[in-house]
Amino acid sequence: MALIFMLLCFLISLGTKSEAAPTYLYHNCTNTTTFTPNSIYQTNLNHLLSVLSSNSSVEFYKATAGQDPSNSVHGLFLCRGDVNTTACRDCVTTATKEVIRRCPVEKQNIIWYDECQLRYSNRSFFGTVDVLPRIALINTANITEPDRFRRILNATVKAAAAEAANGGDKKYATKEAYVSGFQTLYSLVQCTPDLSTADCNRCLVLAIERLYKFSERLGARVLFPSCNVRYELYPFYYNRTSSPSPTMPKGSSKISTGTIVAIVVPIAATLLLFILGFCFLVRRAKQKSNAGKKENETDMPTKGIEFNQSTRKAMPLAVNEALNTKAKPFDA
Repeated sequence: MALIFMLLCFLISLGTKSEAAPTYLYHNCTNTTTFTPNSIYQTNLNHLLSVLSSNSSVEFYKATAGQDPSNSVHGLFLCRGDVNTTACRDCVTTATKEVIRRCPVEKQNIIWYDECQLRYSNRSFFGTVDVLPRIALINTANITEPDRFRRILNATVKAAAAEAANGGDKKYATKEAYVSGFQTLYSLVQCTPDLSTADCNRCLVLAIERLYKFSERLGARVLFPSCNVRYELYPFYYNRTSSPSPTMPKGSSKISTGTIVAIVVPIAATLLLFILGFCFLVRRAKQKSNAGKKENETDMPTKGIEFNQSTRKAMPLAVNEALNTKAKPFDA
């Protein structure tokens, strides 16, 4: 029994480690403004990224490096409202390194991951609504009853947006709604907490308008620098609430050791087989996903694009991964 327990713990840790890396989504480098290597601006940028990384134990942080407006750098990060402290820290740490690798001399940059986003600029953007650059990620499979689904989607994301805009310091909300049969709609909206209630609401309204362009799809998201919205037909965020553990009635009788062994051993063996299979599938999917990212990571227009979310190679975000689609311009 002890050997089985140790093996189970080891396999679970392997599965957890394989999921630890942040999921890269998109980045944008503004090529119109660049800085000279080893300049004061680069020194300030390096200091800013260090400050952001060292404060990644919180969900949101903003900072400015440099006193002179001509070479100061303003930046922030925002972690998704449901991720834990470890996932937030890992994502921000990765983002501070990757954004420099992808945009080595540009003054204005933004990078999105599934778990967080990070941006910086030579202009102060704190407390303002920015909708560019932007991107839409979509599932190319279609809904069977689009008219009815749009009504449900409209009511659900609007309710989530109202809750997030009035959410105080967090400005994050999730909502679920019954669709049909075993289908449930899951939605998530979030603003950067430095926005006012009115500005958060305005940003989400604009993002939701663009989300509706893909409302016949099984899933989609729209990413703005100041806010983002997403819906899927599967749970993609964490619910931090948990049910209380059942307790043994006071009058219950004791169970013999032999009975316990007879019950536990088959269960442990079944769990062992299940976790072995799960770890194998996770590692296999991870290898395919990483290989696909290397093939599809390219700079995209500032206005944004529709990016294929339905194929595992392009973006491992959807359940129904079967169809391909072409990237096309995202209307301004």
